[in-house]
Amino acid sequence: MVDCLGWRGIIGIVMPSTNTSVQPECEALRPRGVTNHIARISIPERKITTEDAFAEHVEAMRSGIGPAVDQVMTCAPQHLIMGVALEAFWGGAAKAEELRLSLEERAGVGVSMGSESLLAALECFKAKRIAVLTPHQPRGDKVVSDYLEEAGYSVVRLKGLKCPTPRMIAHTTEAEVREAYRELDGDDVDAIVQVGTNLAGMAVSAEAERWLGKPVLSMNALTYWNALRRMGLDDKIYGYGRLLEEF
Repeated sequence: MVDCLGWRGIIGIVMPSTNTSVQPECEALRPRGVTNHIARISIPERKITTEDAFAEHVEAMRSGIGPAVDQVMTCAPQHLIMGVALEAFWGGAAKAEELRLSLEERAGVGVSMGSESLLAALECFKAKRIAVLTPHQPRGDKVVSDYLEEAGYSVVRLKGLKCPTPRMIAHTTEAEVREAYRELDGDDVDAIVQVGTNLAGMAVSAEAERWLGKPVLSMNALTYWNALRRMGLDDKIYGYGRLLEEF
């Protein structure tokens, strides 16, 4: 017997309670016969513009990941997406692998995270010089930049939007994302990367690939791509960027 609606696969997705972008963006990518199921890490909506507030915010997310994994595993997904992107970049590649392995051990299934999924996506395009758009404060920007530099990529430019609260990240407009991509682009950049799972950049990223003529990789799209491929599902998803269409 298999799940009636998720007869090809069930994906569990762990995300912060303030996040309103991961769920709809992942639903847009869902192939027929695959279902997505959400577990939320309870965190408060508050300003994160100081070092102390940002540290408290990160700790609240970090401590809630395990219980959220336990919750979503009760519906027996075959794979998990860890939709807390910043935590997946924290401490570099070794720490990211350690986090993934610990989550996989806890869940008993494979786990896709934004950081490692991004490296796999960049490898598809053989991109080495990248520009990065984040919704983060400077501390978060450094975490992302350090991870990518350690992994062997040249971060040519980075723009942090400094969104003041977790929920306000999702209020970033398509026009603001579009303008940021224009600002980040240049002949010295092989690809543009948008991180931050609550920054709804998937549609604009796919659009930007057409007028920039290079890969523009959006966090939720590339992580969902990684999950599908690791589940053995090779469906091509059209309209959301070259990664899902070509690889």
